[in-house]
Amino acid sequence: MKMKPIVRSLAAAGLITALGVGGIRYYEPATAQAAVETATQAQPAAPSALPDFSRLVKQYGPAVVNISVAYEGQAQAGATMPDFGVAPGDPFYEFFRRFQIPQNPQGAVPRHGIGSGFIVSPDGTILTNAHVVKDASEVTVKLTDRREFKAKVVGMDPQTDIAVLKIDANNLPSVKLGDSKNVNVGDWVVAIGSPYGFENSVTAGIVSAKARALPDGTYVPFIQTDVAVNPGNSGGPLFNLQGEVIGINSQIYSRSGGYQGLSFAIPIDTALHVKDQLVKFGKVTRGRLGVTIQEVNQSLASSFGMDRARGALVSQVENGSPADKAGVKPGDVVLAVDGTPIQRSIDLSRRIAMMKPGSNAKIEVWRDGKPRDLAVVIGEAPSQQVAAADNSDLSGARLGVAVRPLSPDEQKQAHVTGGVLVEQVAGAAARAGIRPGDIIVSVNQKPVKSVDELRAATKTSEKTLAILVQRDNARIFVPVELG
Repeated sequence: MKMKPIVRSLAAAGLITALGVGGIRYYEPATAQAAVETATQAQPAAPSALPDFSRLVKQYGPAVVNISVAYEGQAQAGATMPDFGVAPGDPFYEFFRRFQIPQNPQGAVPRHGIGSGFIVSPDGTILTNAHVVKDASEVTVKLTDRREFKAKVVGMDPQTDIAVLKIDANNLPSVKLGDSKNVNVGDWVVAIGSPYGFENSVTAGIVSAKARALPDGTYVPFIQTDVAVNPGNSGGPLFNLQGEVIGINSQIYSRSGGYQGLSFAIPIDTALHVKDQLVKFGKVTRGRLGVTIQEVNQSLASSFGMDRARGALVSQVENGSPADKAGVKPGDVVLAVDGTPIQRSIDLSRRIAMMKPGSNAKIEVWRDGKPRDLAVVIGEAPSQQVAAADNSDLSGARLGVAVRPLSPDEQKQAHVTGGVLVEQVAGAAARAGIRPGDIIVSVNQKPVKSVDELRAATKTSEKTLAILVQRDNARIFVPVELG
């Protein structure tokens, strides 16, 4: 850092030093003009101008929304009394009873949360994170022009942390969607969201890495950035310099709870794949192999006779699974699926998850020191999404559950025929004691085998429902008082 002024001083004196074979030599420019030219060449080039984000923010900022959610808290009955160090029977107990604190008359303490989202079509379709609206009893969307709308949760997918909302409005500003496959490490990116409730805050940075796997068991190839993202930014868009959304800000790595230089965004390609399925089918369908896999490091690669660390090492194969039927064995290293190389273990998870159940695939595995091809019929992964998660769509805000059908394997394991699995609980169902994980078997002694049958049963009932639920290995009737 000290060299630049030294070089300039020598140039002004007409002397430039250079290290030759024999040591330091002195060269005198032939003319004063030569000295000026030499000094000019020694100076570093002027830095290029930093990007101007103002036009991008002005054009697409209005399509970014603030999301506020309300939750119903845990039921708390009666009233509590501050701890004054007295107990029943103490002479002062009756005196201090007047200071008891009454609880919410409804038996629940409401909670609130905030997040971000963005409008993907002028008809009011919005993308955000599933964790932003999970367990919410009410979702409110606020636009930059200060209009507010109650939002319906069309569906959500916890595996990818994507949720689709819908508000009743038209001709809304919307974002331009990009292609996350064209993102390069080092590209400038911009985030807009509501960190800590500060609506439409803009931060910028660069892409730090691509296809980053996080230890959360998801199929998402995260885009890592150094954009400042904090609580409240979740669900907001990540833009490239062309004003295209390339990701959804979702997670940060932090020891303090605040931003520490590592933020992660869900690629927009992944988000749109999930969004299209939720809107069209109300659920997300994923392919399944039925294997447990792990990363291949250099030591493992060497022990298997591989030239380098790559692929996904199969550590366990589920009996009767598609992989088992195809002949996959523990110790196999999956190198490719339909010709697409598998570099890391998460690549296999994502690749299979994106395939249609029932489709045929060719997988290349490394076994006994050489590659071989296996034919497999892709299975269907158990659904973990929550479709129609808002109470009004499922049961008219009366019951307050979000459910999904059970897969054939789940029905077999639970020893039930039909039934629906409770994913989320709020309102009347929560107050009655129904829990996530319960299987609703019947309503008012009428068997329930689908979401539609549950919806029909709750709509035709007047005040009280007798819901038969299976919890673990026991069945109990739960009376639910409807509002």
